[in-house]
Amino acid sequence: MSQLILFNKPYGVLCQFTDQEGRPTLADYIRKPGIYAAGRLDFDSEGLLLLTDDGQLQHQIAHPTNKLPKVYWTQVEGEVSEEALSCLRQGVQLKDGRTAPARARILDEPDLWPRVPPIRERKSIPTSWIELTITEGRNRQVRRMTAAVGHPTLRLVRQAIGNWTLDGLAPGEHRSEEVFLPRGASPKQKPRNTRSRHPDKKPAAGAGRRRKTGPRRPGR
Repeated sequence: MSQLILFNKPYGVLCQFTDQEGRPTLADYIRKPGIYAAGRLDFDSEGLLLLTDDGQLQHQIAHPTNKLPKVYWTQVEGEVSEEALSCLRQGVQLKDGRTAPARARILDEPDLWPRVPPIRERKSIPTSWIELTITEGRNRQVRRMTAAVGHPTLRLVRQAIGNWTLDGLAPGEHRSEEVFLPRGASPKQKPRNTRSRHPDKKPAAGAGRRRKTGPRRPGR
């Protein structure tokens, strides 16, 4: 069995355990030796980060050739059109090449914790939420994709990686699971009730819950 930690990374936390500039890191929230992040999440992004003590499991989760789907909830500027969603679904052209087709749909505003600091808002420009599922892991990919279709990202929360989700975790909280990984196989999870949170953090209202988003739209 391998250990897997599901962590709800707050905004403004680095996905590493040390920082020479004194910025918040994973070490401020997780105090378990011998674990490493399986993939990354940007400093200004929030949500699910997976960590493990098993190199094979880390590779299975993080390596782009395994195409593990990652689900993001992104708040963007403007009212998103079906044309913009269609472009995201087909793949958009970025400086480092065209992205693979993604799943994209409009999302009712999810019941998330308030972000600190709050996003910038302009009274003259409305905002929308998109659920975007990708299988790649390019640098700041979701932000670049939404910008490419005319909707800059204001807030980005990763909700799921493969079968693992953010459900039940407030910002700064983590829980552990045991994963059985036969050689060459995909990871299978075995939950354990070992949730923990940063000692100075209190669960945020709405953590891990979302409002009903209605039926999926055609083309997802």
